[in-house]
Amino acid sequence: METNYPKVEPRTGQILDSGSPSVASGMTSNARVKNIYWLTLIIVGILVILTWIAVFSLAPDYLLHASFYDVGQGDSLFFETMQGNQVLIDGGPDSSVLQKLGKDLPFYDRTIDLMVLTHPHADHVSGLIEVLKRYKVGHVLLTRVDYDTQTYKSFLELLEEKKIPTTVAIAGQRIILDDFTVVDILLPREDLSGKSAKDANETSIVLRLSFGTTNFLLTGDASKANEREMFDSAYLLEAEVLKVGHQGSKTSSDPEFVRSVSPGLAVISVGADNRYGHPHAVTLETFQNMNIPVLRTDEAGDIQMTSDGVIVKLEK
Repeated sequence: METNYPKVEPRTGQILDSGSPSVASGMTSNARVKNIYWLTLIIVGILVILTWIAVFSLAPDYLLHASFYDVGQGDSLFFETMQGNQVLIDGGPDSSVLQKLGKDLPFYDRTIDLMVLTHPHADHVSGLIEVLKRYKVGHVLLTRVDYDTQTYKSFLELLEEKKIPTTVAIAGQRIILDDFTVVDILLPREDLSGKSAKDANETSIVLRLSFGTTNFLLTGDASKANEREMFDSAYLLEAEVLKVGHQGSKTSSDPEFVRSVSPGLAVISVGADNRYGHPHAVTLETFQNMNIPVLRTDEAGDIQMTSDGVIVKLEK
């Protein structure tokens, strides 16, 4: 059977008849076909591999993920439940929280289900402003306490501008994150909306996040007075992990309170070589005397944990 090849002009200048193809032109055509074939196989193989990577990365691992971010002198915590609900508690003093979230969230995920501002100090609220600008936030929990700073005002204005639903935190409320994870609000004990406070730290929202039988007690910058308030209220305080109040200041971590929590691990979010001398030696001694291990973000960087509902495992 005769094949009609395209005419090729060789170096001799002769025009070859279409019925008499040159050997050289035939080899070039075959090589080109083979190259296209192998290139197609490689591309298909890469696409298959990327698809499998995407599938496995999206597959649930049935764990609660907790991250205590190293944001310097301030607080920022991130939780993702086994069903994919995400909670950001405080945002630290600057935009560095964005880089942290970028590591915990895939590039296409620009949503956060729940944001919590424990109190309006700049080392907790500043980073949240940057998050609000770049992520779609489903709900915000806060106190709306009266606090006269431009940073806090900017945060509240952004909530209004974006029409984000908010809830004023009051002890006794429970937030159901999914079928297995709940957040109980322990403080403040009253509605602080519009009320002024001598010390904004003492208006901190205190949360107890529970997944299965494991618990995380998250205290913001709560003071010893707040801790005694919780202790006297007979709240269930026991937790595997305690986020130590106020960067380990001596104004927090009353021994009686720590004993009632009985944590297996304490985490202090604190900046390296900070001018406040945090964490205070008295606070560290309290945990040392009770044989409670302490992890610090200024030493360990980001601290990450997982829980299967029974055991909390330190990832870093």
